[in-house]
Amino acid sequence: MYRKILVTTDGSAVSRMTACAGVSFAQQMGAEVLALFVAPEYQYPIYVEIIPPSYPSEEEYRAAMARAGAEHVQSIVEACARKGVRCEAMTAFSESAALKIVDVAQNNGCDLIFIGSHGRSGWGQLLLGSVTNKVLSHTRIPVLVHRLLKEPQAE
Repeated sequence: MYRKILVTTDGSAVSRMTACAGVSFAQQMGAEVLALFVAPEYQYPIYVEIIPPSYPSEEEYRAAMARAGAEHVQSIVEACARKGVRCEAMTAFSESAALKIVDVAQNNGCDLIFIGSHGRSGWGQLLLGSVTNKVLSHTRIPVLVHRLLKEPQAE
């Protein structure tokens, strides 16, 4: 039914659990996985006239975020290897994680987006916003929302 599934992570415990469920789902479907971490774009300091020497350059920032992204998607890559699921991993940069997720899914031929939800409702959802809701409202690609009923314990 699905050939290529986009599995997203932000590095949190919730997204790691969602990613594990996404890999298991891909295995059941006989699909491959595209693991994605979206990092925020580099921000120049706007509060000073001169960039402080301790402030990272754009190249240093992008390299650091690429390393962080590789670490975050590593658990997905390892889970895929254990389950015999073909996997590609990438880090993308954007100010809007939701729009970048939709863009990556479309540009890489994904036919399903597997994404997590904290399960917040009411004011919690309204105040915090939701990448998942934004993805749902901006894509025509099917989205499977994995909802955790209980927050994972801190490590």
